[in-house]
Amino acid sequence: MSKAAETRHTILHKAFELIYRNGFQATSIDTIIATTQVTKGAFFYHFRNKEEMGLALINEVIKPTMEESFIRPLINSDQPADDIYLMMKHLLQTAPFFQAEYGCPAVNLVNEVAASNDSLHQALYAVMSQCLQAVSSSIQRGQALGQIRDDVDGAQVANFIMIGYSGTRNMGKLFGAACYQTYLNELKRYLNQLT
Repeated sequence: MSKAAETRHTILHKAFELIYRNGFQATSIDTIIATTQVTKGAFFYHFRNKEEMGLALINEVIKPTMEESFIRPLINSDQPADDIYLMMKHLLQTAPFFQAEYGCPAVNLVNEVAASNDSLHQALYAVMSQCLQAVSSSIQRGQALGQIRDDVDGAQVANFIMIGYSGTRNMGKLFGAACYQTYLNELKRYLNQLT
């Protein structure tokens, strides 16, 4: 990795940590610069402004993380009810980059900036749409394998699961990780009804 690429990587990953803990609006460029110990010139060499850095954060940090943790486990799923549950269980209980008190980075950004910034809205929409599609495709594959009832609408299932995930992540900020188990218990019951 070149020095410039390493600097960009450092900026994005430190910005991710700060934004995850403090929020996008509350994290200033000056705070990011101070935390990364790069010069202001180095920051602006890589990003014209905070919005451009936010887009890079979504596309280069959040999107690959969601692809690895959310989408990849469902790509070739031949047991969708089990695999969706296990993927959610991993995200809620063992994923090393999530902390209950801070919620989900992608969901936090949706809550904070999606309504007020069109560019960030579009980038977040693309990431969340991929997650929805992964669940929906998994359900459709399960139907083709005779494991999921034919009358189940994969898109509705995906929306229901993502809404539940988003909600439980937000509630976890208040009630801690214990509320995740309640969601997982009900998710398992729901998924079992699809077979």
